[in-house]
Amino acid sequence: MLTILGRPNSINVRKVMWACDELGLAWQREDWGAGFRDTRAASFKALNPNAMVPVLLDKDFVLWESNSIIRYLANRQGSGALYPLDARARARVDQWLDWQASDLNRAWSYAFMARVRQSPAHADPDQIQASLHAWAGFMSVLDGHLAGTGAFVAGRDFSLADIAIGLSVNRWFETPFERPELPAITAYYERLSERPAFMVHGRNGLP
Repeated sequence: MLTILGRPNSINVRKVMWACDELGLAWQREDWGAGFRDTRAASFKALNPNAMVPVLLDKDFVLWESNSIIRYLANRQGSGALYPLDARARARVDQWLDWQASDLNRAWSYAFMARVRQSPAHADPDQIQASLHAWAGFMSVLDGHLAGTGAFVAGRDFSLADIAIGLSVNRWFETPFERPELPAITAYYERLSERPAFMVHGRNGLP
């Protein structure tokens, strides 16, 4: 039984739970993070010195960083499910996982904290607009790419890249602002919604 440490509304914790369900792995979750047990506690920082969720416990193996965790889970299965064994196909998945973490997430972070979390530290209207503008720009890149694949982010098959990006797409639709029309992303969102695990961990009413 795997143990996931983290709060249920964390996009990165949801990423790990969704991956576990897609891979058919048994797991349990313990509440840590904002509103729950303090990740600055010594017992938690002994597991992740960054004091951030999620943390995965697999018996005596401890792992943090959500994209590293979902890669590990797919590799643990060893079948190539969600994470291809072919070097080029795997690199394509990695490309989009890294893009989600380094480019897309940074773009929406300030606007999301302002509009959804209503954080007092994210109330600068100019920064909100700059974040929304950057977010729309990256989503336009994704829309053009998905129009080309006609299916999923890394190509024809569902992969780890869709778990990471699918949750960012959910935030795109759940954050209140005037969004541009991006038809390929809308179609992609509906394709993801055919997957039961996405409805549980992604399109579940949480932003």
